[in-house]
Amino acid sequence: MLLHLASWPEVEAYLERSTGVVVPIGSTEQHGPNGLLGTDALCPEIIAREAGEEADFLVAPTFNVGMAQHHMAFPGSITLRPSTMIAALQDWIASLARAGFTRIYFLNGHGGNVATLQAGFSESYAAWSLRGEACPYRLKAVNWWDLPGVQAVCRELFPVGDGAHATASEVSVTYYGYPQAVKTADMSPKIAPTGSFADAADYRARFPDGRIGSDPAQASPEKGARIVAAAKAALIGEVRKFFGA
Repeated sequence: MLLHLASWPEVEAYLERSTGVVVPIGSTEQHGPNGLLGTDALCPEIIAREAGEEADFLVAPTFNVGMAQHHMAFPGSITLRPSTMIAALQDWIASLARAGFTRIYFLNGHGGNVATLQAGFSESYAAWSLRGEACPYRLKAVNWWDLPGVQAVCRELFPVGDGAHATASEVSVTYYGYPQAVKTADMSPKIAPTGSFADAADYRARFPDGRIGSDPAQASPEKGARIVAAAKAALIGEVRKFFGA
């Protein structure tokens, strides 16, 4: 059940049987020459949507712009400052809690969100702690690639060249969800270099085509289907445990 395609009476009825909701969260940023700018938001959205349909839980609209300052030298990337993202998270959490949701599970698709997302959770809990009141909700964040069993599938499919950014696995997931958007591009070297970076200019200088350690030319919708199947099954199990906690 997708919140944005439901009416308020349908959400009210859902809350009578469950107070849990999954929020896909990601980013809009470059993913190399053949990766979609929405990859980090699309991956958790695709997985959560399929899991929600199968297990009948509510999926919120995707929080699709995250902390991506280091990608801003590539056209099309959009970022929030960490402080802006934390503030936005407070309003999303407070809105869902106001409606009666007590278990809010963020399925994350962007590594750059992790620190800010956790800081946002701390900010949310702090308001209750400082008032001396018990917080009525619980928050959880999990990266989709860290769901049980997902990495094993990715390693089987891409023993070499999955990489750290613009990975073959994440590009495959988006190609599965949007086969009409499959793209091809010449990439050299075949496997991109690895390393660290600081700001956007440093990133572009070190990784000119946007990839880090990856060969996303290996990506395909068929491989994405296998990854999504594993992630969906794991997410259903994780969500059932969290909602029932």
